[in-house]
Amino acid sequence: MCKLFIQADPELWRSATHSLRIDGMVTSVRMENYFWHILEEIAQRDGMNTAQMITRLYHESIDAGHDLGNFTSFLRVCALRYQALQLTGDIPAQHQVPIATLDAEQILARESGNRRDPLH
Repeated sequence: MCKLFIQADPELWRSATHSLRIDGMVTSVRMENYFWHILEEIAQRDGMNTAQMITRLYHESIDAGHDLGNFTSFLRVCALRYQALQLTGDIPAQHQVPIATLDAEQILARESGNRRDPLH
């Protein structure tokens, strides 16, 4: 089991810092490269670059009333959630299908109907 993780490309877990501007303020986000790759894929699906998508996530989260005290953790969870939703088929594997075209309400309703604990 461990060989699958240990012998993966070490570049995946190296951290990289990206600077971006949100509402005129420059901020830096440091995450492992693997997360940056996933976030880039998400952004490309909807015709954005990574900084644009992160800014949009930030604004929509604030509008929804979320406390983003640890924004980097939020972004990591977004990346993992994206992959989990692909595994369940809620997000198509075809990258040409924009996430904005998906029925988020239906996906969330289906998830809440299947929930037995907060992580499933």
